[in-house]
Amino acid sequence: MKKQIDVMETVLRDGQQSQLATRMPIEDMLPILKTMDQAGYHALEVWGGATFDACLRFLNEDPWERLRTIRKHTPNTKLQMLLRGQNLLGYKNYADDVVESFIKKSLENGIDIIRIFDALNDTRNLQKSLDSIKKYGGHCQAAVSYTTSPVHTIDYYVDLMSRFEEMGADSICIKDMAGILTPGDAYQLVQRIKQTVALPLEIHTHATSGISEMTYLKAVEAGADIIDTCISSFSGGTSQPATESLALSLNNLGYETSLDMSQISEMADYFNTVRDRFRDEGGLNPRVKDTEPKALVYQVPGGMLSNLLSQLQEQHLESRYIEVLQEVPNVRKDLGYPPLVTPLSQMVGTQALLNVISGERYKLVPNEIKDYVRGLYGQSPAPISPEMKNLLIGDEDVMTVRPADLLPPELPVFAEEISEYATSEEDVLMFAMFPKQGRDFLGRREDPFYDVPVQEINVTIAD
Repeated sequence: MKKQIDVMETVLRDGQQSQLATRMPIEDMLPILKTMDQAGYHALEVWGGATFDACLRFLNEDPWERLRTIRKHTPNTKLQMLLRGQNLLGYKNYADDVVESFIKKSLENGIDIIRIFDALNDTRNLQKSLDSIKKYGGHCQAAVSYTTSPVHTIDYYVDLMSRFEEMGADSICIKDMAGILTPGDAYQLVQRIKQTVALPLEIHTHATSGISEMTYLKAVEAGADIIDTCISSFSGGTSQPATESLALSLNNLGYETSLDMSQISEMADYFNTVRDRFRDEGGLNPRVKDTEPKALVYQVPGGMLSNLLSQLQEQHLESRYIEVLQEVPNVRKDLGYPPLVTPLSQMVGTQALLNVISGERYKLVPNEIKDYVRGLYGQSPAPISPEMKNLLIGDEDVMTVRPADLLPPELPVFAEEISEYATSEEDVLMFAMFPKQGRDFLGRREDPFYDVPVQEINVTIAD
């Protein structure tokens, strides 16, 4: 009997986030949703990550309405989202009441599977999300943020997956955000996890470094159950490998994917036109299609690579790009080897940049780095040396409790602050996630004169 390999399609979330900076509007999704619903996918990733922010900031869309619309047109396929644990969709910890409310509303509005992760793999930052997902009837997939370091061993990840199982997760995921999981390591890691943990295992990687197809194949051979792919139109480079290519290869090797290739082909034809339009209009930077083997050397995600180069170009310091890349692993080591995933990737990259261009390491230290050392993001994977701690925050105490334990309930405060424009709990949560963008969106929706400039007219009455 053929082994079943399920496929999760990322084009509506991670695929377009990786290649279009999440600028795909709902209008580009609607015509193809029925086809996607009939294509035989295990799940469609449609929400979470940067989609919520982009809807408000760039597309003038209600992200909740986007989710409800997609749900309406895909009645037969599970919908999946990505959630940053206690950070939800933002870049800070939220109080437990906000976390519970957001998860409840996500499930009510159409999500079936919520993939949760913590940038530091601190399980304390995932417990509330996991409990809330289970409380309101969702499927909780707990993911490890994959990276490599002296402390991130196979034993480390197997232990983490075992803890996820004990916590009550429904499935588990290796989330390789930088595309640095090599085929050999994938095989060993998956094999060990499947020997230890009884839950379904999903593998997520990016094509950045050029090894993703080999990684998926070795993971499947070792017993992985689900892989994340992106339709060919938006595949490769900083996105996932192509759905069609992997499905055909796996079928040829004797696996069963359950994908309807005629529907998949129709999807590709449709999204090719969307891709070409974005390319013609300048919304698709050709560089996101590039292969960057340096990711394997410096452990830096593709988006972080381009962001660092962009920052250096703004200051006419492109020539120092390699110096900054070489400094990233040093900063990671100093900070206890945090995985390079949002928000730690931005923080580590900025610190490496400052160390190089200032001419003195840690002469300039952002507040976010200091808060990280103080323990406000969670526990660092490896201890930070006393010397480094003293250099960055002096003799301040380091917090050892779960960061969210220090936060009082926040939902009533958010509700009061946005009471002028909010008409639902979803509106309040929109404001809680992104206060400025949320207020502006709700203000424009409720008040046609919200952002119309006030004009003063002086009238002179003649004698």
